Amino acid sequence: MKIVSAQSFILHVPITPPITDAINVATHWGVTGIKIQTDEGITGYGYTGTTAKGDEMIAAAIDRYYAPVLIGKDPTMIKQIWDELRFGPMHWIGRAGITHMALAAVDIALWDIVSKAANLPLWKYLGGHKPEKIKAYNTNGGWLNWSKERLLSDIAGIVDQGFTAVKMKVGKPDPREDFDRVQAVRKAIGDDIGLMIDVNQQWNITTAMTWGKKLEQFDLMWLEEPLNPDDVAGHRKLADELNVPIALGEHVYNKYAFRDYIHQGAVEYVQVDVTRVAGVTEWLQVAGLAAAYDLPICPHVGDMGQIHQHLVASTSNAIMLEYIPWIRHIFEEPATVVDGFYTLPQQPGASTTILPRYFDEYRIR
Repeated sequence: MKIVSAQSFILHVPITPPITDAINVATHWGVTGIKIQTDEGITGYGYTGTTAKGDEMIAAAIDRYYAPVLIGKDPTMIKQIWDELRFGPMHWIGRAGITHMALAAVDIALWDIVSKAANLPLWKYLGGHKPEKIKAYNTNGGWLNWSKERLLSDIAGIVDQGFTAVKMKVGKPDPREDFDRVQAVRKAIGDDIGLMIDVNQQWNITTAMTWGKKLEQFDLMWLEEPLNPDDVAGHRKLADELNVPIALGEHVYNKYAFRDYIHQGAVEYVQVDVTRVAGVTEWLQVAGLAAAYDLPICPHVGDMGQIHQHLVASTSNAIMLEYIPWIRHIFEEPATVVDGFYTLPQQPGASTTILPRYFDEYRIR
């Protein structure tokens, strides 16, 4: 089997209504990726996700530096291709961010091809671990721009749907408002529902230490991204001194950075995102590293659940998966949650095949 064509694409899928967290305002979700075709008629789809900003740079990296290298390659030689692209010309200008997100798209598409060729869903192709379902937690009711009243209403609705864990955003200019919102949510959902909070990097170490201590009383499952994602020492201090576990990984872009966090005891829930590190190949390396330290994996999704469901279902230390249903409708086999659990996909591949009509409707390049 040989690759005969490889072309990038950019889709902008509307988010209705628009959402905000402490650092982003999003009206659309950017789905930037690659479609790889083989001489045996198998097509692979891979993509990364953005807030519909910077997509053209990711697509340019794919088209100029990655796609030409793929032509004529055997797509089953994924690790060889990964090394060639990872340590090729783009290594000089960046080993994270745009270059890794572009490589992630390519790598995911290759894994989609090989699992389709094997006539297996990717989670089975990777070995399989959870044969029926995986636990989901829901973030889609806890946005920072929601009023307190809407926050409480939406999270109550999520719990009514069968979710047993929810996440809400914090990071208001006045942390006292965050405290009030968290207190209200915990009171509304009771003690049996898991509650996480996500700061999206908005606190400094003093604020995190002060308000992290105050928020411990609400029995939080984790405190997510409280500081700048490059501040390993700060996160280690929080992990040492707070009784709330530290979760992060959304903005950690390679295995070496995860190594530093894990080895120094600065993270307790590893949220490695397959579309931010360089695809399935590197995600599996990070998951193995976390397993060696007996740390749980809970991937950041940003509505990239299509591919992450396969990884969680095939990884022993991956315990649950975030749910944000912005783009699921564009896929041939949408990621589906019933009564708080993802039902595992059964079609061959990585569940990344996009329906043709949505290329027509949402494609901007």
